Formats: sequence, C-alpha cells, structure tokens
Amino acid sequence: MLRRAAAISVHLVGPFWGRKAGASLTRCLHQTLTMAKQLPARRLDGIDHNPWVEFIKLSNEYDVVNLGQGFPDFSPPDFAVKAFQQATSGDFMLNQYTMAFGYPPLTKLLASFFGKLLGQELDPFKNVLVTVGAYGALFTAFQALVDKGDEVIIIEPAFDCYEPMTLMAGGRPVFVSLKPNPAPKGQLDTSSDWQLDPTELASKFTSRTKALVLNTPNNPLGKVFSKAELELVAGLCQQHDTVCIADEVYQWLVYDGHQHVSIASLPGMWGRTLTIGSAGKSFSATGWKVGWVLGPDNIMKHLRTVHQNSVFHCPTQAQAAVAQCFEQEQQHFGQPSSYFLQFPQAMQLNRDHMIHSLQSVGLKPLTPQGSYFLIVDISDFKSTMPSLPGAVDEPYDRRFAKWMIKNKDEATLQAMDERLQKWKAELQP
Repeated sequence: MLRRAAAISVHLVGPFWGRKAGASLTRCLHQTLTMAKQLPARRLDGIDHNPWVEFIKLSNEYDVVNLGQGFPDFSPPDFAVKAFQQATSGDFMLNQYTMAFGYPPLTKLLASFFGKLLGQELDPFKNVLVTVGAYGALFTAFQALVDKGDEVIIIEPAFDCYEPMTLMAGGRPVFVSLKPNPAPKGQLDTSSDWQLDPTELASKFTSRTKALVLNTPNNPLGKVFSKAELELVAGLCQQHDTVCIADEVYQWLVYDGHQHVSIASLPGMWGRTLTIGSAGKSFSATGWKVGWVLGPDNIMKHLRTVHQNSVFHCPTQAQAAVAQCFEQEQQHFGQPSSYFLQFPQAMQLNRDHMIHSLQSVGLKPLTPQGSYFLIVDISDFKSTMPSLPGAVDEPYDRRFAKWMIKNKDEATLQAMDERLQKWKAELQP
C-alpha cells in the first residue's frame, strides 16, 4: 500500500522536477488538477457583474464619499440603539436560535402593526416571514414563485437586483419604463412627473406573466405611486392572474405631504400581493439586516419552504431589538412624537438642502417624493464633455460617475457646494 502511494506521488510530482528551485508543489498540483467541468451554475451566466461591487471598490480606492447606496451616515434613534444594547446584554437565550420563520414577539408585532394598515387580520405565524433584510425577502420571493420561462414585469428605473434575481430563478425579465413629462419652464422636475403609460403597461402582460415588481417609494427616482396608478397596476394584476411583489422598504420616507399607499390594501389585492418591508430602512439601522414579507398563507408557505432550506433563521438579537422598536413606535404612531412622522420631516430638510446646493451651481436635480435618493440631470455636462474615458458601449452616466470618482475627490458632503462650483468653472469652454 505504501509503495502504491509512493508510486502515485512520483507520478504526480514527476512533471515538476524540471521546475526551478522554490516552485510551490501545492501551486503546481493545483494547476494540474484544475476541474475540466463547467464550475459555475449556468443560472449565474450574465449576472456576475454588479455595479455596486465596482463602484464601492472605486470609492474605497480613491477615498471618496459614496453617495450611491441607500444607507444613512447617522445614528439610529436612541430607542433603537438602546433596544439593540438590551438585546445583546440582557436575556442570554437571545444568543440562541429562535423560531425559523421569525422571533415570535416580532412576528406578533408586525402582524398587529401592519394588519391595521392593510385592513387585514394577520396571523403572525402564517402571514409573516422574517428574512435577512428586505434583500433576503426579495430573493426568497423570486425563488419561491418564479419558474423557468415565467415572465416578471419590472418597472424602470428599478433597483438593480430585480433583474438578476429573476434570471437566477429561471425567469425572463420584461421591462416597462416610467416616462418623464418635463415640468413647465422655470420649475424643477419632480419624481411625480414620471408616469406609467397604461397602454404600454397592459401590453407587457402575457399568459406567461407570473409576477410584477412594484417599488414605491421608488429606488432610484423617489417616486411615490399615486392611488390611481396603484389601481391601474392592481386591475391588470387581477385581470391577468399575476402576483404583485411590493417592495415598500421606504414607506416611511415620504415628503411634501404625499401619502404612501400599500397596494395590498386595495380591493382584491391582498390575496395576490407580497408586501416587503425593512427594519434597516424604517429605523436607520441597515446593518441589522432584518426584513419581512407579509402575504396570504397560500403564497407565504412557498416562501417558508425556500427560507427553511436556505438561510433557515435570522439573528435572534437583531429581531428582538426590532420588536422593541415597533413596540415603542406602536405607542406613538399617529402622534407628533412618532418616529415615523419625525424621521421624514428631518430627511426632507436634508433633501431640500441638497437640492439647493445642486441648483446653486447650475445642475438640475429631480425632486424626489420619497426614499433616500436624488437624481441629477447631467445632460449639460454631456454637451460640454461628450468624450469621457471608458468603453464605447458603456453608458455616459457610468463613465461620468467614474470620472468624478477618479478626478474630483468628493472629500466631504459639506464641501460639495464649493467643489461643484469649481467643477463647473473647469468645464466652461
């Protein structure tokens, strides 16, 4: 047996004797034994590139402020911080597993809190699933419902994960675009100026349509869909027997008196809607990664199957902290002391300051009705700087963002006014 092992060793090592001294035998063996079979699953074809990975790497490399992602640079409210501290230092059993589909005190609070808003009697064990962030909720929904050949309607501009999640599940994304209606001269464009074309939307539904993704308030436009728009979507979903995946993570970040309406609350929609929420966005604690899905049991049971056989369980302590946060908010909801009322008021001040700063240097911001995001029209830059480094087929806005990262050191948000003035002067012919 030892002789046989030695013979195999000599056979493997033999080809490397001629290598110069110091060559790594481990490296050589690795190179020789590389798998010949296709390694990645084919469902990953075409989705291996992610813009966040690329731009986060660039922002770290050039030490600039990342203004692209939806997370705050300020502390969660005091009651949320205290809740997390208590969860990590109190009951030692919170270090252990809880129920796979959600920490019971949290699922009961979510059922009670959102049941009132949706006009439904929610069962905390059948109509609520706690997930690893809203991102995990989306992935679970796509994996549970979308089959090979199914079509998923995605309203653009859209959060970038909807398309790859559809493809990974074997589905086919079908896109329909919001169309901008320019504001009267002298007025700022707003996210409400972007509208669905009813005829075009209706044309996207086929016998293969399994789901439609509705994101309101929208990332990245900040559009808050009106009740009339939601009724249009609801009618088509019912007509074509389609599930609505409602991504409502920014439901508390709504400005200027606009009202968020959950499509699941409309007549006939509870039975075909998955409503997705996020504690990270609700309580400014995105690192906690606690999200949830609300929906009818006949749909939710399939999500529970995916959840059970993938992540299985979400961190208990974070769920306990979120439960305390909702308990606190439930006591103040609808009153001036409500965090869900105070938070958007504070964020609207930040939004208005940002808009004023951008306007002061001649840029054209699009005023968002909600969310963390603000879009700026860079068409004037394109006319002044038509050629930027980058691939010929790469969209201009991506090349412009890379150019700013590499050349315009966005050191601090406070210095943005001064720097934008400088950039504009540099671009003058």
